[in-house]
Amino acid sequence: QVQLEESGGGLVQAGRSLRLSCVASGSIFSISAMGWYRQAPGKQRELVASITSGGSTNYVDSVKGRFTISRDNAKNTVFLQMNSLKPEDTAVYYCYANVGPIGRVWGRGTLVTVSS
Repeated sequence: QVQLEESGGGLVQAGRSLRLSCVASGSIFSISAMGWYRQAPGKQRELVASITSGGSTNYVDSVKGRFTISRDNAKNTVFLQMNSLKPEDTAVYYCYANVGPIGRVWGRGTLVTVSS
């Protein structure tokens, strides 16, 4: 069984920064892509950023230049550094990992609230 645990969410003023972390634990054979989705109230879940095991990254346009995704493969951990936060970044952030041979595993989510 594999579990993902997020941390680092909270309440922050617009313009400030937060760093999210997500650690995978359990019976892990391999992890390919990892990443973060978010879901704001009344909106669909959207992919925020992803990173391959080789370090290739992808971002949704709305966070490019403000958010940075990274990972520590040795520790099965993915990070999301969020700078210049805006009220529209308010959402529950979910991390995921593509774990071989299980498939995609999700974290429970961490709430990020950005006040104006």
